[in-house]
Amino acid sequence: MTGTTSDTPAFPEPPRRPARTRVVIAAALVLPLGLAGWFGWRAVSGGSGPDARTPAPTASTASRDSLITDANSDPLGTSPAPSGTAAPSPSAGTGGAAPAASNQLAGRTVLLDPGHNSGNAQHTKEIGRQVDIGNARKECDATGTSTNAGYSEAEYTLDVVRRARAILQSRGARVVLTQDGDRPWGPCIDERARIGNDARADAAVSVHGDGAPAGATGFHVIMPARVTAGLADTSKIVEPSQRLGLLLRDRFKEATGEPFADYIGKQGLDTRSDLGGLNLSKVPKVFIECGNMRNADDARRMTDAEWRQRAALGIADALTAFLTT
Repeated sequence: MTGTTSDTPAFPEPPRRPARTRVVIAAALVLPLGLAGWFGWRAVSGGSGPDARTPAPTASTASRDSLITDANSDPLGTSPAPSGTAAPSPSAGTGGAAPAASNQLAGRTVLLDPGHNSGNAQHTKEIGRQVDIGNARKECDATGTSTNAGYSEAEYTLDVVRRARAILQSRGARVVLTQDGDRPWGPCIDERARIGNDARADAAVSVHGDGAPAGATGFHVIMPARVTAGLADTSKIVEPSQRLGLLLRDRFKEATGEPFADYIGKQGLDTRSDLGGLNLSKVPKVFIECGNMRNADDARRMTDAEWRQRAALGIADALTAFLTT
């Protein structure tokens, strides 16, 4: 401004307040801010004192959908997980969120039995021999069925079992398989039962696909009948197997949307006394026929990788519920 220098203020400076007045004003400003910060901290911490904290998320709160994310690339590969190492998560290598690990099944052993074997057709003599199932003699194993397009039951069951294994291992379970694509054929039905018995499994599920007439559709769970004959004695496992069967029926339907079978059983359940894998089991065990591979609608679902991931989740959820309730 004209007539001023840099040392001279443009406007007269107001008179200064006494020092005591300035202290009082500062205190009046600081106190409300401090109270506001304290109330804000209580709101965040839950208001239960200086040690309160917002609970950290646990594995049980992880999104169930994270186990289904990006399942299209066969996340488990074609070879078994090395002994003593964790299997890849169901979304590993696909960019999907990996499921949170938990220990809810720590100390529990699960037997998963993928029905049949892709090599059985080349070993008809071996699988055709008769084995003792307690109340009868039956063939060691069978080739299994397939979709009209050639997707085999053995391929389907091994894929679903591997996916279920990954989920169960992520929950802390020890998972034993009757075969993991590492045998040229079999095993026989009596050995399948024995593997679960020797492992002292807490529960066992045998996974299958059915080969019913093309007009039939849906899934069903097979539970053991009471059989006490020769090598077979299911008297101790009938009741817990029925409980497992009900849980598997409900969880599988919830996960996949597959209807109950309209050609066998009742409301998705059947009871049989002619299956060696059930007759010879000493641990709670059921079979699941996940759908009719000869039916066009069922086949379309069963050949879809995302649907198979949902099937695996339904199986894993049923086993988890059985072992934790």
